[in-house]
Amino acid sequence: MNWIEKCWYGKSRLVWLLMPFAWLYSLITAIRRALFRLGIKQQHRLPVPVIIVGNISVGGTGKTPFTLMLCQLLQSQGWRPGIVSRGYGAQIVKPRLVTVNANAIDVGDEPLLLAQRSGCPVVVYPNRVQAAEYLLQQTDVDIIISDDGLQHYALQRDVEIVLVDGLRGLGNEQLLPAGPLREKRWRLAQADLVISNSQALPYADGVMDIIPSAAKALNSERTLEPSSVTLVAAIGNPTRFANTVQQAGFSILQQHYFVDHHQFTPADFANISTPILMTEKDAVKCRAFAKNDWFSLGVNAQLDAAATTKLSTLLTQLRSTYGT
Repeated sequence: MNWIEKCWYGKSRLVWLLMPFAWLYSLITAIRRALFRLGIKQQHRLPVPVIIVGNISVGGTGKTPFTLMLCQLLQSQGWRPGIVSRGYGAQIVKPRLVTVNANAIDVGDEPLLLAQRSGCPVVVYPNRVQAAEYLLQQTDVDIIISDDGLQHYALQRDVEIVLVDGLRGLGNEQLLPAGPLREKRWRLAQADLVISNSQALPYADGVMDIIPSAAKALNSERTLEPSSVTLVAAIGNPTRFANTVQQAGFSILQQHYFVDHHQFTPADFANISTPILMTEKDAVKCRAFAKNDWFSLGVNAQLDAAATTKLSTLLTQLRSTYGT
């Protein structure tokens, strides 16, 4: 945990040095919300339902496994879902449809994983409205999931789903950069469904558990049975990954963590012992130069009864509203 995360999730007086910047951030975001609320900045309504999957904090909260689970659920109900995402870390100058054999450098690691795992069309572009319009032009989707789109108010939404880290909660509950929050806790009350990842929270509607699946080789069909491994990760919350690895029965020899969305090169692995176990999100960036003893651990999201019931109700209401 670096010093800024210690400020956010621990007790540090350094946070007070950052409070003036947090107040400025609060003012800017309040003005921006007001501009949309007053109609000065335009919101765009699409002809298909839009589901937002986002969070009010930075760092990993489980949006990707939840989005994959949601895609599967929608497909089982007869929907044709598509996904729009920012494509964090990639230089994207116009909307782009992600192919399963794309390079993560060009489209972003999470969108590439979503395209490969979901089987749904994925479009990347920072402007969510233009991304969604392009998705509708290029495919036959009849419902759109906006990945990490909670604060992108230009795109009108039918359902807002917010993921919260059940283990770390909302930290010190301060706005960036004094805390981990993009918006204060009051924003959760406006969401249609609040899901806590891994542990119940009093302000969440239900709990999502992350269930590990097989550890698969990056360059073959081999699987790795529980054993001693070295962890490599470039994600928002590597501690959660370590917990999942241990839940799957592996023991951890070493841990090598990089900044979130780090673009790996072979040099990053020069002095790392094997076998290596990484996340699926990191694996999509390493397959081109992976060695035989590099593996990724798959995970699936599983909702508890309360979250499942509320999500089912929301989807039934969408079906009724749009008549599809």
